[in-house]
Amino acid sequence: MNSSEILPTDAGTALDASTTSSLTNTSQSQDVTGIADATSSLISNMAEGDFTGLTDYATVHLAPALFSAAIGLFVIFIGYLVAKYLMRVISQPVCRRVDETLGKFVGKMVFYLIMFGVVGAVLSKLGAPLGGLAAMLAAAGFAVGLAFQGTLSNFAAGVLMLVFRPFKVGDVVTTASVTGKVDEIDLFTTTLDTPDNRRIIVPNSSIAGGTIENITHHAHRRIEVCVGVDYEADLQATRNALQQALDNLAAKTIPGEGRGSAVVLAGLGDSAVDWKVRMWVAASDYWPVNEMLIGEVKTQLDTAEISIPFPQMDVHVKSGSEGLAAGQSSRVRPARRAADRLAS
Repeated sequence: MNSSEILPTDAGTALDASTTSSLTNTSQSQDVTGIADATSSLISNMAEGDFTGLTDYATVHLAPALFSAAIGLFVIFIGYLVAKYLMRVISQPVCRRVDETLGKFVGKMVFYLIMFGVVGAVLSKLGAPLGGLAAMLAAAGFAVGLAFQGTLSNFAAGVLMLVFRPFKVGDVVTTASVTGKVDEIDLFTTTLDTPDNRRIIVPNSSIAGGTIENITHHAHRRIEVCVGVDYEADLQATRNALQQALDNLAAKTIPGEGRGSAVVLAGLGDSAVDWKVRMWVAASDYWPVNEMLIGEVKTQLDTAEISIPFPQMDVHVKSGSEGLAAGQSSRVRPARRAADRLAS
């Protein structure tokens, strides 16, 4: 009985497919081995002065290898164009709807993944030993990881910031003891521009490992001006003067629940009665209105003839004669007690 009659149809098909695949891989490895052996033999013959096999080598081995390499380069070029196109198609909606920095990051990841897949497929078809190459890349990656631990930590922190987005480009933040406007968020560093126009580049690991204060995250901010007035000033008159300062800036105040303005009696200090003047404004108007409110507070207190006292301290000094008499009396009394003991 024929062996082909015993095997089922599906099993025979699977066997044919596996046989074809193994034959293809064997032929590719044989081609690579044949080119290597032919090249080594040609070089040995040329070293001895024999150039007769050069034509056969060029037509039989070199031309097919160059043709395959040209096809592989063409496929890689097409893959590059496709990767660039998909990068733009995927990153543009993310940039418009979510965040520009996150969109660029996603686009780059898509580009590199596509190129990695295309190059790997081309090398596999050309018969490159991808198993050994993968082992070499793994060993090199381990060595590079040990050598660049700080850089990799910056990379990991950059990925986390791009995913969770504690701040975005254009925000004013305080992080790693630096206050500035975010100009760029990269995978390894973040660029900040300070108010005095200095550019500071901060490693992402320093940002992710510390406290981040996003100053411009909310649309509204509260201004608070602390002022101390004389103890002799009337409380109601002081409150009226401070409230008038707020009323003069009512156009800049944000109304609503939890917003508006207030005058708060804060406490009794060493030299003055402490007050706090608060008002909510738009985040973009914080610093100009803060200066205007300080000026209004000073103007209204001067108009109401309420003084702002200077810190003062009362020092009491005893006269020299009193101190000398006290010293003498403290020295004489023990002598008298001793004389009394001797007399007894």
